[in-house]
Amino acid sequence: MSLTLSIAERLTRAKGDLRMGVPVVLSGAGGAVLIAAVEALDADRLADLRTFGAPVLAITARRATTLKARAYDGDLARIVPPADAGLAWLRAVADPADDLRVPMKGPLTSARDGAADLHRAALALAKAAHLLPAALVVPVGPALEVAAQHGLTLLALDEIAPALAALPPLAEVVAARVPLVASEAGRVHIFRPEDGGEEHYAIEIGKPDRSQPVLARLHSACFTGDVLGSLKCDCGPQLRAALAQMGEEGAGVLLYLNQEGRGIGLANKMRAYSLQDQGFDTVEANHRLGFEDDERDFRIGADILRKLGFSSVRLLTNNPRKLAMMESCGLQVVERVPLRVGLTDQNRAYLATKAAKSGHLL
Repeated sequence: MSLTLSIAERLTRAKGDLRMGVPVVLSGAGGAVLIAAVEALDADRLADLRTFGAPVLAITARRATTLKARAYDGDLARIVPPADAGLAWLRAVADPADDLRVPMKGPLTSARDGAADLHRAALALAKAAHLLPAALVVPVGPALEVAAQHGLTLLALDEIAPALAALPPLAEVVAARVPLVASEAGRVHIFRPEDGGEEHYAIEIGKPDRSQPVLARLHSACFTGDVLGSLKCDCGPQLRAALAQMGEEGAGVLLYLNQEGRGIGLANKMRAYSLQDQGFDTVEANHRLGFEDDERDFRIGADILRKLGFSSVRLLTNNPRKLAMMESCGLQVVERVPLRVGLTDQNRAYLATKAAKSGHLL
């Protein structure tokens, strides 16, 4: 039936459920589980979950390293909470905000028997929902029966694994002329992903020749830098410098991708900022939160450029990962155009970390 939800629609519903503290049912070859994002969980729901069985707390290997917990499953650890562990204990393990004040969370016991596929999917869903990557996982009986009885979203592992790895199809919604400071010949294109996620924008300067390499920049949204003028990063100056250079040359495309905080979302980015105030650098802060150095997906930018009719670019960037991703997606990078602007006393260490740990060419 046409009213039956697609896997993309059910995934989007599941992410919304997790953000509201509503559990989701996951089924796989090894059985079925209820999952809940620790960040959004409340005490009543925790008590309800425990009626189904003993919970396990899934955290990423990055977070496990901080907590000195064993990650027997490689990329994640399945922590066995004490029988009397309440919401405060779970959140202390999930959130590093108080790590320095209360450094000893354990000793923590990690499960090592059985498959971790459902736990891995739970963490991927929490990340996709821009929540802390920590999920409570509770085994349940027949998945369909549990989901139907409690009105919960049901997902099958063999369906969501490829869907989470794939790039959601993008479609252009609308384009309109927008005179800009950098160039009066500005045009903004809005692209919307099929899965209902954040929209992304392409700002076209002038009328770039589709048969020639276009001067382009993949710019990830930075509310603090682009809008507030934060001195902690170089994002705002890079945005304005890229547009100015395109205006001077008379043509270019700036892709404004809604991947705030290197893909972890604004709330988690502020958590990382708080950790930086405690003395950790930007990469260490991400790791303590349970994220990788960079969670962005630059395939989005390549897809938009192709949809706009471009096949080769002169890429305004200091990030080699962007070059590699463009090439892997079939876009020829004929030139890397450096973009070295925005150095301040407040971001000097941040830029040094990007160069030393993330390979940025500064």
